Amino acid sequence: MTLTAKTAMNIAHVLTEALPYIQRFAGKTFVIKYGGNAMVDDALKTSFARDVVLMKLVGMNPVVVHGGGPQIGQLLERVGKESVFVEGLRVTDRETMDIVEMVLGGLVNKEIVSLVNQQGGSAVGLTGKDGGLIRARKLVVTRDAPELKAPEIIDIGHVGEVTAIDTAVVDMLVGGDFIPVIAPIGVGADGQSYNINADTVAAKIAGVLQAEKLILLTNTAGVLDRNEQVVTGVAAQDIDRLIKEGAIYGGMLPKVRCALDAVQSGVGSAHIIDGRVEHAVLLEIFTDEGVGTLIRR
Repeated sequence: MTLTAKTAMNIAHVLTEALPYIQRFAGKTFVIKYGGNAMVDDALKTSFARDVVLMKLVGMNPVVVHGGGPQIGQLLERVGKESVFVEGLRVTDRETMDIVEMVLGGLVNKEIVSLVNQQGGSAVGLTGKDGGLIRARKLVVTRDAPELKAPEIIDIGHVGEVTAIDTAVVDMLVGGDFIPVIAPIGVGADGQSYNINADTVAAKIAGVLQAEKLILLTNTAGVLDRNEQVVTGVAAQDIDRLIKEGAIYGGMLPKVRCALDAVQSGVGSAHIIDGRVEHAVLLEIFTDEGVGTLIRR
């Protein structure tokens, strides 16, 4: 097919707009949290894999951390086990933890590795248990209410919080030109496995790696203001004000706090972007406009 002059000019414009970003970010590390619609729509899955491979080919170092909540829920339903949530966290008894490990560390992780490799990349799947990557402890959840004399401690099982990150195995893979794909499962001092929020894991790993960017894929256009307009850029010191004003609320709150933690830990910038857009990662990194919200120091 012959290109029209207009189409050719558009392609040339896109390529030249990307050039300074490619030059600027060569050799830099990008931690990408992959989840939401981008993980279940076939076209979005392929576009994400191509984005990651292209980043690697032009000299960047992508590190992927993935979720898998819907897939875990589907398998639990198939085995006749109800999904129970407390404060947005999945109650994870021993049997559920076995399924979480099977889904996150097996089915989902290996599918992402396969997708990246099919697009010409060299991906290697990990969980936080490999090489002592993610050390964790049991997450304590408390509920406070006026009728209670003291805060109630709720046991939600094998749900953890990060205590330490050792990126030696990630550094080895990146140095060998591989793309690490990490499932957010940590291990405690007693050898117990813990299911950890993927946004939190991505932010912690980005901080330890001193990544150039943390990118969180979501099912929204980014952080929205009261008028449902995307907040394209915000400084870290303005986050608390936006929360108090009610501009940041609900399910976006924990994502913004993870992004803020990463930036305060030395990550260059954090991006909350719309994973429902094909090639969202490339559009955010390589174009002037981007497709989400940038949080900077």
